[in-house]
Amino acid sequence: MNPSTQKEIFKEYYELVYGLIFYLVKDHATTEDLIQETFLHILRKMPDIDSEGKLKGWIRTVVKNRVYTYLRRNKKLRNEIADDSVSIMDELVFVSGAESIEAEVETKMMSEAIGRCLQDLKPEYRALIELRWKQELSYKEMADVLDTSEQTIKHKLHRAREAMKKRFVKLWGEQADARRIR
Repeated sequence: MNPSTQKEIFKEYYELVYGLIFYLVKDHATTEDLIQETFLHILRKMPDIDSEGKLKGWIRTVVKNRVYTYLRRNKKLRNEIADDSVSIMDELVFVSGAESIEAEVETKMMSEAIGRCLQDLKPEYRALIELRWKQELSYKEMADVLDTSEQTIKHKLHRAREAMKKRFVKLWGEQADARRIR
């Protein structure tokens, strides 16, 4: 592929690739590194696709696979959650005296437990849950972003919720048992 075509592809798809990668890794430097790796792969393995829609879908798949591979290899990054990644409640119910402190502590503990559960999920499941809960995307919007069918999104999101629920019940249940023992 000649250099002018490579530059054209880079300019055309840079924003798409940057947005997808940054959303998943939430770090500019890492995003830039992954963009370079991704475009090298795209330019080396570019299939002969005549439709721009199919090309965008293929590029999204390459980006997704590159990011998931990166996150699997760098598991410590999965344990770093941005402060705004998890929110438990939009409103707190205020209770008087000791009950309010107890409720506040319990809410904080639950929030931390949810954060730990989210950290432990596979990157794919975590991304699905964040798209649904944090970004409040519909199944159709999620399918468009991830270039897959709504049915696949529903199926994988169900698995993600079940994995999250299993981890949360295990973790929160253990914490509840520890509180009862003391």
